[in-house]
Amino acid sequence: MINILIIDDDVTFCLMLQTLLEKNKYRVTTVFSPIEAKRIIQEKEFDIVMTDLRMPDMSGMDLIRLIKNQAPASQIIMMTGYADIATAIESIKKGAFNYIPKPLNPDEVLNVIKEALQASKNETATSVNESKRGKTSDYKEGVSRPSRKLNQHIELVAPTPMSVLITGESGTGKEYVARLIHNKSKRSDKPFVAIDCGAIPKELVASEFFGHVKGSFTGAIGDKVGSFEAASGGTLFLDEVGNLPYNTQIQLLRVLQERKVKPVGSNKDVIVDVRIIAATNENLTGAQESGDFREDLYHRLNEFQINVPPLRERKQDIMLFAHYFLEQANHYLEKAVEGFDKSMEEVFMNYGWPGNLREMKNIVKRATLLAHGKQITLKEIPDELYIGPESDQFALYRKENEHQVIRRALEAANYNKSQAARLLKVDRKTLYNKIKAYQIELPEKDKT
Repeated sequence: MINILIIDDDVTFCLMLQTLLEKNKYRVTTVFSPIEAKRIIQEKEFDIVMTDLRMPDMSGMDLIRLIKNQAPASQIIMMTGYADIATAIESIKKGAFNYIPKPLNPDEVLNVIKEALQASKNETATSVNESKRGKTSDYKEGVSRPSRKLNQHIELVAPTPMSVLITGESGTGKEYVARLIHNKSKRSDKPFVAIDCGAIPKELVASEFFGHVKGSFTGAIGDKVGSFEAASGGTLFLDEVGNLPYNTQIQLLRVLQERKVKPVGSNKDVIVDVRIIAATNENLTGAQESGDFREDLYHRLNEFQINVPPLRERKQDIMLFAHYFLEQANHYLEKAVEGFDKSMEEVFMNYGWPGNLREMKNIVKRATLLAHGKQITLKEIPDELYIGPESDQFALYRKENEHQVIRRALEAANYNKSQAARLLKVDRKTLYNKIKAYQIELPEKDKT
């Protein structure tokens, strides 16, 4: 049975969520403080941890770090109010699987849990003993100039034996680029092994990379094949390589030079033949200057550098990716949403997409789930996509179209006049006067 841990200081909310999940055959444990959560995570394994973003005693980011260190296989789902969506997106960058805005939609909760469990299954299947070709089904080539340049670099370097350093912001799809390079290389029929360098506890990095023999340290209950040996003949992808401890950087450099590893606790060298692809969203040049990253290792990894551009610099690709993710969401959710309302394109084009493709994929999937008609409208997407300073979707530009803008804002706010006023960036009294002046009809229940 699937084990789920709920962490929230709102006792009533916890019990309601527990009831929902237990009705759907999940085994649920609830705790009401991060301190209590810390204790129980050390004692018991959970498939999924659902936690509030803001609680006393410990921040959401610290809680993610704790869970990832204590139980790296657990999938983390953040629960948050709309005001904290930007922080929730940041939590995904730190290792959370996804977030769900409060108040929770029961169907959405169950679907996100289903996705998290499927992701765990995929990660298990594609970890050290990953299938030979890896996955690239989620990679979509863009048509913008930055995307064409990216695709040209992939085609150019893939057939070579060169080490590649992929740079770019979180959520831009660096791992998909790495898998594509592998699949287009001469090693495509050999393993592709991915390691998240930021998610491995420091004391286990050597074992994860190089393997260990039984009894070499407490907890080594059997021999373990390291990632280098598992990837031999193929490609080893080092994600967030800038997070590697300095001592591990020294060991990694030696392996790249000598092409052999020594499992922890063993006296025998193992010959390995791997192509290294590394990725980072950090400034490794700055890390070298501060002494946190070795310059010689940087040059070993950076035989060829590929920068994956952020989504905001690929305007021509935005709706292309949106429709691609809609197609995926329809297939996954067994729905038949046909497209996006006309107003959506302007919102998507004006939004800054701080979480890049990962953020867009999550937003489109959630909107697809919530959509009742054939198109996704403003009602199905988070407010901050069109309320923020980067969007003037509802600015009152000209008298001749002002009444249309007001109607759109009211519809988007579900006729909540306070929220509509915020969208329009006017005060509530001004909105009331304009509704009266333009004789805009409101639903009966919203006329007061």
